[in-house]
Formats: sequence, C-alpha cells, structure tokens
Amino acid sequence: MIHTALLLMGSSQGGGGWINLVFLGAIFVIFYFFIIRPQKKRQEEVQNMVDNLEKGDKIVTSGGMIARVRTVDEDTVLAEIDSDVKARFQKSSITDVNPNQD
Repeated sequence: MIHTALLLMGSSQGGGGWINLVFLGAIFVIFYFFIIRPQKKRQEEVQNMVDNLEKGDKIVTSGGMIARVRTVDEDTVLAEIDSDVKARFQKSSITDVNPNQD
C-alpha cells in the first residue's frame, strides 16, 4: 500500500516539470502579445512620425517640452517653444508628434 502511494507520488512529480514549462511559456506568450508587441509597434509609429517631421508639426520631447517645429535637419530639429523662444533638439529625444495641431 505504501509502496503504491510512493510510486504514484513519483510519477506525478515527473509530469509537474512539463506543466511548469508550459505555464512559463504561456506567461511569456501573454507578455509578448500584451506588453512587448504593442510597445514595439508604438515605437515604430513614433519613429516613422519623427522621420517625416515637417515645419509646423507639434512635438513633445523626452524632457516634457512641447514645441512647434521650425526647421528640420538630419539629426536635429529647431523648435519654437514660445514666441521668439527657440531651442534645438535631437530627433532621438522626440517622444510624440502631432502634425499641424494647434
């Protein structure tokens, strides 16, 4: 009787390893579809908008500055923060673009 119970316990422990791996894989899949994939898509959208910046677009920088684009260079943007207050920003610091928005 005790021997049979030990055999059953031993066989259930072997199957538990597979269940743990399947559970871990399921968690990874959930993280991928609900966190990693949408974030990647958002980054690609922002990068596409930054690549297509034009004069008059409104931008938000990683430091929280909101400005209107005046000129676009290869790696930088000259933006007007307020009337007659201009600053140059790296394109990599732009986190959002709102084209032609007041």
